[in-house]
Amino acid sequence: MASVVFMGTPDFAAGILRAVMDAGHEVIAVFTQPDRPKGRKGLVQMPPVKALALETGIPVFQPEKIRMPENVALLREMKPDFIVAAAFGQIIPQAILDIPPYGCLNVHASLLPKWRGAAPIQWSILSGDSMTGVTIMRMNAGLDTGDMILKKEVAIREEETGDSLFARLMETGKALLPEAMEQVLAGTAVYTQQPPKSPTPYAKMLTRQSGCIDWSMDAGQIARMVRAYDSWPGTYTFLNRKMLKIKKVCVLSAEEEKELFSRQSGSGSGAMPQPGEVVAAWKDLLAVQTGAGMLRLLEVQLEGKKQMDAGAFLRGCRLEAGEVLLSERQ
Repeated sequence: MASVVFMGTPDFAAGILRAVMDAGHEVIAVFTQPDRPKGRKGLVQMPPVKALALETGIPVFQPEKIRMPENVALLREMKPDFIVAAAFGQIIPQAILDIPPYGCLNVHASLLPKWRGAAPIQWSILSGDSMTGVTIMRMNAGLDTGDMILKKEVAIREEETGDSLFARLMETGKALLPEAMEQVLAGTAVYTQQPPKSPTPYAKMLTRQSGCIDWSMDAGQIARMVRAYDSWPGTYTFLNRKMLKIKKVCVLSAEEEKELFSRQSGSGSGAMPQPGEVVAAWKDLLAVQTGAGMLRLLEVQLEGKKQMDAGAFLRGCRLEAGEVLLSERQ
């Protein structure tokens, strides 16, 4: 078995750390991001990787910048056989990549060279991909451009959310990493060079603003956005100056759209609804026009309220057809 320094931050990385330990390797240190304030109350929380390391007695280091000379010197003193990284959140410099004799291995949640970057899980759903997976690669100084060792495909289900895909890819990574480490230690690993150019854009890091709905997008795009961003950053719009979080939706069929438009026309308005306009708001039916197609909102959460289904929301909120949901508070 080998000595390992592990670098990672979120739940996905915590699962991979557990797999390294379960495989019998000695994790001599964990490097993770500093504790940060989270949630509405801004309470400082430790990263999941730190919580697991503390439970198991592994020393934890939380540098703001891993590339600082003192961190490089510390890692040289540790003399790990491997450095394993999974969703660490910082770029690891060449000076650190050169330290372990068996290299720095990264567990990446996509089928490289597709979706290099910080948020491959969400971007694969946003783009309507039918397939994704996990790649174990030997890191280099580029952004997810290192030589690939092992890959495994995972099908993206029709109603897949960011959370559900996250969990399935973590399980895949937990199984794949120990196998790759065994191959590297045995000298049987096959390193496959990546092409210089990815077939997809860079899967850039998400921000809170990423979840703001632009109703001029088509209904399918917005539905994928809601599923991809289910836990972070979430999707939202604004109603009467209050944030309305959109938790679950479905795209209306052409027949359903025709029926709703017919009802609207029969009520005195024959104009085509604008993007963001509420087309229906009765009983449990809450439908909104998008840039192309209509979206039915199934579960929502108004600012200051709990999450509820559309029926419960409409019983407690005076919302009528013709009102417009906005992309900013105004």
